[in-house]
Amino acid sequence: MLSIGEFARLTGVSARMLRHYDRLGLLRPQRTDERTGYRSYSAAQLRRANQLIALKDLGFTLEQVARSWTAG
Repeated sequence: MLSIGEFARLTGVSARMLRHYDRLGLLRPQRTDERTGYRSYSAAQLRRANQLIALKDLGFTLEQVARSWTAG
């Protein structure tokens, strides 16, 4: 498992933005500690994070990404 900081460094996305993606349901952590609220991500989630980043770089809004991911 990767901490939110480690995952942020690997993806080039800030921890703040990862929390935002979680709130939107786009990239939920693999595990959230109920006591501390610390988020942990799996290495397998790097693929989804990279897809999200690529779609944003292509000009898609987060809302468009969310709609397409829930529709498919």
